[in-house]
Amino acid sequence: MRLVLPPTSHVPFRCCTITQPARLNKKSTVIMETQTTAPKNWERFLLHSVSDNPVTSSRFTPTSTPVRLCKKWMEYQGIKNWDGLLDPLDDDLRCEIIRYGHFVDAAYRSFDFQQSSPSYGTCRYPKSSLLDRSGFPETGYRLTKNLRATSGIQLPRWIEMVPSWVATQSSWIGYVAVCQDKEEIARLGRRDVVIAYRGTATCLEWLENLRAALSQLPNDSSDMCPPEGCEPMVESGFWSLYTSGTATCPSLQYLVREEISRILQLYAGGDEPLSFTITGHSLGAALATLTAYDIKTTFKRAPLVTVISFGGPRVGDRSFRCHLESQGIKILRIVNSDDLITKVPGFVIDDNDDMAKVHVANLPSWIQKRVEDTQWVYADVGCELRLSSRDSPYLAGINAATCHDLKTKF
Repeated sequence: MRLVLPPTSHVPFRCCTITQPARLNKKSTVIMETQTTAPKNWERFLLHSVSDNPVTSSRFTPTSTPVRLCKKWMEYQGIKNWDGLLDPLDDDLRCEIIRYGHFVDAAYRSFDFQQSSPSYGTCRYPKSSLLDRSGFPETGYRLTKNLRATSGIQLPRWIEMVPSWVATQSSWIGYVAVCQDKEEIARLGRRDVVIAYRGTATCLEWLENLRAALSQLPNDSSDMCPPEGCEPMVESGFWSLYTSGTATCPSLQYLVREEISRILQLYAGGDEPLSFTITGHSLGAALATLTAYDIKTTFKRAPLVTVISFGGPRVGDRSFRCHLESQGIKILRIVNSDDLITKVPGFVIDDNDDMAKVHVANLPSWIQKRVEDTQWVYADVGCELRLSSRDSPYLAGINAATCHDLKTKF
């Protein structure tokens, strides 16, 4: 769910302005601004806070002293649902969001988008140098697993007549990286495991995105009694990409479970705490949510699992949201108010917005029941950090595609 831009067009320098909304309701409004020319130290940005203090500023550069999160790392991972950190946006949390955004950017930069290339759909770099060669060096993390996603769409026989890239069924979609550097572990306060996903790239992934009707999760996905008396449901295409596999390519779900099991055996119960941070953009954001759900329902002794997603679509219904919450999964969604992808698929009739509830409450009960019985009623999950490109003087020429692009999010 991403209009692919070539890596050379990446303009990562950002400024951001935070405005005080009338009421939070787990949402914070942030105006992101961009410059057309990026400085060499492109992590530099200014934070303008509209509050008692009219203007404050800070820097985050590769040469800056990293902020030690050790004493409050669980708060930054969402243990308290980021209460007090979103409005105004906490400076340290902002740096962490950008840091995880870099992991997603590395997934994009490492993917071979060249349709004419025989290696199309694969990772361009070896695990040992992926982060360095994708422009994200000295992270303190080491890649331990490449991840692939497979479409479950059955292709007709005539598809053999089209170019091979059209029928690419399995492709590299991200990676698992484990923090190994002692200084970084000390700064973070735990050994962090990152799972990073790119957004939509192949034709079959686009087709899966269009399979927007909800489908019920299999019974073996959770041994809990459904909180609302019904099994959780998720978007059919996202679930297909997560669970489908072939004789030669295991499913993404299998690869994730295999690697998480290995990591838990190595590090669970060690000297430092363990955390899982799953991040992704667009389709990758949806897969990040499904991955978090799968980890917590598969591994009963899994540590804190946090999702930091960028420009993600809706994933499941209200029952799915209740399952996520009951499992203690923490989700922070960074969305642009002008990004259409974050408003699809389906529609929401039970939102955190009080006005939405009032609107639905005014409908006749029989209509409400009919609407809820369809396979198109979704629910937003987690906490939302909302960006607004429309109010930025630097983004006057922004369009729908740019609103959704990862680099507009940070």
